[in-house]
Formats: sequence, structure tokens, C-alpha cells
Amino acid sequence: MKSKRIGVLLGGTSEEREISLKTGEAIFTALHDRGYDVRKVYVDSDIDAVLRQSPIDVAFLALHGRFGEDGCIQGLLEIMGIPYTGSGVLASALAMDKLKAKEMFRLHNVPTPPYYHLDGKGLAKLEEVHGSFGYPVVVKPRRQGSSIGVGRANDLASLQTAVEDALRFDRHVLVERFIRGREIAVGILDGKALGAIEIAPKRAFYDYTAKYRAGMSEYFFPARLSPARYRNVCTIAERASACLDCSGATRVDVIATEGENEYVLEVNTLPGMTPTSLLPKIAAAAGHDFGDLCEAILRSAIQPAGARSSRSAEMATTTTAVGLGAPSLPS
Repeated sequence: MKSKRIGVLLGGTSEEREISLKTGEAIFTALHDRGYDVRKVYVDSDIDAVLRQSPIDVAFLALHGRFGEDGCIQGLLEIMGIPYTGSGVLASALAMDKLKAKEMFRLHNVPTPPYYHLDGKGLAKLEEVHGSFGYPVVVKPRRQGSSIGVGRANDLASLQTAVEDALRFDRHVLVERFIRGREIAVGILDGKALGAIEIAPKRAFYDYTAKYRAGMSEYFFPARLSPARYRNVCTIAERASACLDCSGATRVDVIATEGENEYVLEVNTLPGMTPTSLLPKIAAAAGHDFGDLCEAILRSAIQPAGARSSRSAEMATTTTAVGLGAPSLPS
């Protein structure tokens, strides 16, 4: 793989561009320090032309949000025959669409909080639509990440405000029952859990500020659960990732209640790789440094069916998935 030209795709056009730039810089540095022929590829609306002018052998996706995490860039790379990290087109699209992901969770008996969705037209009759759903609730744009546009509501007035705010980022919003419990993130690599970390935000919930501002959350690894429940959380996370047909590295967000129930919130197909990101924390706590994680993700790159024969032959022996070893589960 070190003889290949690795392009770290970063930036993008979504609201998560700044996070993507940090993720990409960290990945670039880690691979460069390990001797890879790596270059940064800044993603904008002309990315197809950029890739044709500066061809690469493998794309390491450090993108977040729309057009980077939702299957769009994956589709372009499939057409161009460039192997890429992360999940495929369909899995990326499903995971990014919170409504469709929840429908898949329900189809595969993966527990997820009750919800309903609405668009701008539903705002006018919000009280009727909400009905007896109850409070508190969490309001989310249907297709966004990094908790952008996410709000919590405890009554109709705050619900109206939260829905209006979420509609600034998407034409559709998801209203989800707020589940009180421990916030857990499970790191998945090639279908197997690396471990589960518990997040204790110093705010009402794990919002954008709690995620990306240092000191706004505490982290506990392994998550403070009984050994049996810890294994169950990891198993549920693996099932959630599998039912969307994800590959490579994913992060699954789970709520573990005091009543010993677990609920999957969402699956992230291109988890953040910044200094405060959860997947690197999970890998580090399990004994694998950042460089190891980057190399493992790189080795699991997807080989497009339409790749040119020469590239296919070259990559055939280099894109075999290599994990970081068995997860360290509490005994």
C-alpha cells in the first residue's frame, strides 16, 4: 500500500467543513509520518476535475455531512474507479438519512427511540401532529451530522423553536423521544466492535459544543456498564452497522437507560478523527494509536466494481481488510 498514491479528501461543502479539515489534517500527518505517499485533496464542487488532473490510487475520505458522507462522493469515486475508505454508496446514504436509518433499525429489530418526522408544511399544524407524543423530545435535521441543528424541547413553544431551527438545515426534521440514560459510543471496524466509551457532557445533552469544545465533556473507557451489558451494547451496535451494510470504520451512538434498555440513535459512516473525536479515543483506550487506526481504515478501502483492470490488479492484494485485533471487553 505504501507504493500507492493516497489522497486524503477533506473540506467539502457541508456545514461540517471545518471539522473535516481537522480530520483530514490529522489523517494526512499520521500517514505521512508512517511513510505513505499521501497528499491532501481539497473537495469542492470541482472535485471530479481535481481528481482527473491529480490522479490518486486510493481515496481516504475525511469528509463529513452532505456530499461527503451521504453517498454522493462515494458514487463519484465508484464511477471513476477509485477505491475509497468507509462505507459504500447505499450504506452511506441510509446512515446519513436519519429517517431511513430508523426504518432499517425497526425492520431488523434494532431498538431505537420512538419518532416522527415532518417538513415545513407540518410546522403550521405542529400541535396536531405532535399530539400525545409527549415531552421532552430531541429535534434533528433529517440529513445532518455533528449535532448541527439539533435541539431539545420540553413544551410546545420550545418544540416550535427547535423545529424552525432544524428546518434551516434540512427540508425535513425528525422529532425523537428523549431517552434519559448514559450516552455511549461504540467504535466498529470491519464489523467488529473495538470498544464502547461513555460520554458525560457538561450540558443538557451531547450537542455540537459538547462534542468539539475541549473540556465540555468527560469520557469513560470502558463505558461504566456491567460486563454483560457492555457486551450487549457492543452487539447491538454491530447489528445496527450491519443492517445498513456499513463497512470500514463506523461509530454507533447508543443510549443505555437505568432500566437496562439500549437504544441506537444513529450510525456514523465517516466518524470524526480530530483530537476530541470518539473513534480515536476508543481505539487508543483499547491499545491502538492513531496511526494504527488510520492504517487499518486504509487497508479496508472499498474496491469499486467498475475500477480499471490495471488498478484492480494492483489493489487486489492491498485492500484486504486488516483489523486492529479483537476488542478488549471487560471481564
